[in-house]
Amino acid sequence: MNTQSIKLGLVFAMLGVLAVGGGTAVLPEMQHAAVQWFGLTNKQFRDIYSLGQVAPGPNMMMVLVIGYRLMGAMGAALVGAAFFIPDCALTLLANRLWVHFEGSPWRLAVQRGMAPVAIGLMCAGTYAIGKLTIMSPITGRMNPLSIGIAIAVAAILLWRHINPGILVLLSGTIYLLLAH
Repeated sequence: MNTQSIKLGLVFAMLGVLAVGGGTAVLPEMQHAAVQWFGLTNKQFRDIYSLGQVAPGPNMMMVLVIGYRLMGAMGAALVGAAFFIPDCALTLLANRLWVHFEGSPWRLAVQRGMAPVAIGLMCAGTYAIGKLTIMSPITGRMNPLSIGIAIAVAAILLWRHINPGILVLLSGTIYLLLAH
């Protein structure tokens, strides 16, 4: 194992442990690490994230694609193990402690304190992906078509409960038709 592999494993282990409230919470740091430290482009990261959103299963399986893109099959296995195994072990330990302290005022305080942290981290992740999405990869300026689609999708989701997969397919089709 070379130093790049070790660094990749350590970074994704840290991201997995810090993914409080879900993977969206660590998206800004994941994007920064993948682009600045490991050489993915913002477009490649955005495309991998988009794939993770439309593929069946948990959306954080996208880390496997990042690992594969960086180091092939070994990178996918390394990143997958580093991202998921420490988090699973900590979750198991936390669950056992959580059950042990049932009825404790500390448990309620932790629960109430973690909710805003998780929401803030998810909002930061949403902002980071939104910023990547509305910026043109060619000019580096905001893309009005992407902004319009984002606003329309947000409005539709606030108005009605619609399967997001349908909106992703519809938005992609509209973008392809109108951008070219």
